[in-house]
Amino acid sequence: MVTIVNYKKLMSSAGKEFYSLILQGGIEMVRSAETGNFYATVKQCSITSTLNEEGCKAVLGEKLPGTVEKVSCEPYEYVVADTGEVIELAHRWTYVPTEVKQDRLSQVTMPDFNSVEALMA
Repeated sequence: MVTIVNYKKLMSSAGKEFYSLILQGGIEMVRSAETGNFYATVKQCSITSTLNEEGCKAVLGEKLPGTVEKVSCEPYEYVVADTGEVIELAHRWTYVPTEVKQDRLSQVTMPDFNSVEALMA
């Protein structure tokens, strides 16, 4: 399950205002590569919506079936907000509804089962 935790007003390339919803997955424990210690984290992503601001406010806290998953993409530059450091990333986080995930699993053949890319195709 993911939770709608916030929303953001954006502007399309055509100059039209729209809102995106910020989705957050459940808490996960991750081990630091540097220290070996565990830390708690959550994955977030955004999805576009046709809702106005009042609609976005109304759906805050709603839960949706699915997960936030890492997907490979073309490399792009990202500025770390806290430090201003520019890094290159080749992934993004996206919402995958439960029914889509199940459909993908049913299409994966046994040799592909260990491949995350097969699930994301």
